[in-house]
Amino acid sequence: MDDVNEIAEQSAEIPEIPSEPAPPIESRFLFVDVAALRAKQLRRGARLRIVSEEGPLPHKAERLAMEEVRRGLVYYDVPPERSHSKERV
Repeated sequence: MDDVNEIAEQSAEIPEIPSEPAPPIESRFLFVDVAALRAKQLRRGARLRIVSEEGPLPHKAERLAMEEVRRGLVYYDVPPERSHSKERV
């Protein structure tokens, strides 16, 4: 339930298009995760970050999201690893 509230709060703010591209994603699994979250935002009404002057744009939210991530227009955070050194009681 908290995730829904966080997404609603984030969508209320007007996102800015980043001035510098995000670092390229080396992991295809991370790429899929970031693109899936961005596609969810696009389906809920987020604005596109791609300029349409470069040719026709895809129609599906998933393809648009993948293109935005590929171009470095979507920033993401990777949570730090949790250490498993603590023993569970």
